[in-house]
Amino acid sequence: MRKSLLALVAAGLLTTVTLTACDDGTDPGDSGDSGSATTSNGGQSSGKAGIGVILPDTKSSQRWSQDDPKYLKAAFEAGKVPYQIENAEGDKEQFKRLADKMLDEGAKVLIIANLDSASGKAVIEDAHSRSVPVIDYDRLTLNGGADYYVSFDNERVGELQAQTLVSCLKQKKVDNPIVAELNGSPTDNNATLFKNGYDRILDQYYNDAEFTKGPDQYVPDWDNDEGREIFSQMLKQYPKIGGVLAANDGLGNAAIEVLREKKLNGKVPVTGQDATVQGLQNILAGDQCMTVYKEIKLEADAAAKLAINLYKNVKPPVDDKLKDPESGAYVPFVKLDPEPITVKNVKAVVESGFVTAKSLCTAKYKAACTRAGIK
Repeated sequence: MRKSLLALVAAGLLTTVTLTACDDGTDPGDSGDSGSATTSNGGQSSGKAGIGVILPDTKSSQRWSQDDPKYLKAAFEAGKVPYQIENAEGDKEQFKRLADKMLDEGAKVLIIANLDSASGKAVIEDAHSRSVPVIDYDRLTLNGGADYYVSFDNERVGELQAQTLVSCLKQKKVDNPIVAELNGSPTDNNATLFKNGYDRILDQYYNDAEFTKGPDQYVPDWDNDEGREIFSQMLKQYPKIGGVLAANDGLGNAAIEVLREKKLNGKVPVTGQDATVQGLQNILAGDQCMTVYKEIKLEADAAAKLAINLYKNVKPPVDDKLKDPESGAYVPFVKLDPEPITVKNVKAVVESGFVTAKSLCTAKYKAACTRAGIK
């Protein structure tokens, strides 16, 4: 039986990270240079949004504070268009305020990675009321009516997580293991898609009595501290948990920390997603079974390419479509392929440039990096 945990998450004062290119004074479609200026709060601002980007938070994954801003900024500057990149820091009202501010300043295109569908839909409706197109980035806004959706094949992500977990459990020769599922946020449609994917695989093993279905809970807002508490309760309820399907690297690490306290790390396979430095280090240490590498640069470049075209009043064709499960409408979908990462191919993530050997192979992990062929 699937269980859910209702949790109250304390809210505090939130900050905003801003990266903005200076408007070069050219019309859309001109190819003048784009620069950047630093504001008093440490961001970069030109006073015009041009292409506005709103990212969700800085806690759930390193990508939102480090990777996506870096790649989007590079793509916009290569395209010589004005842009503004902001982070809502987990605040849904701030998310809407940022969008309203960008639109007031004349944004011609919005790219949003929503915190939930309700606030995402409010932003899309606001933009559409001003004839501004919106690209859903990484997360589909349910019943939102975005003009485009750019993401990875998220059900495939879940399938890869489950398939690799099955392989890890078989390698450990665990007889009828109890599998715990530590899902993402219940308000994030991606978490639903990941779960659809991994349940499709794991349910076969549950039904055949090869595995035993253990605790199955969502983690509000992808909060890793909350995930740690949830998994701690899971392990108390099911002390013989044999495997953990954790939806991303942050939640995987939360489970590993609890397992480490019981000296079970490395004995109980744990999954992840995002190929974070922390997740890859856990893999090198033998504490994490796998992660899923979603090459964020591909996703950022694809979203930026769409946005730049729209900014220049060009409506780009997109081959795939995704059906919104709530509205039934089809959204043009730029679909990207994820890649499973185990200790055998951690090196590939480094070779891609997504993480550096220096950041990954600290003193604690240097020997493991050498064994993995990472120099």
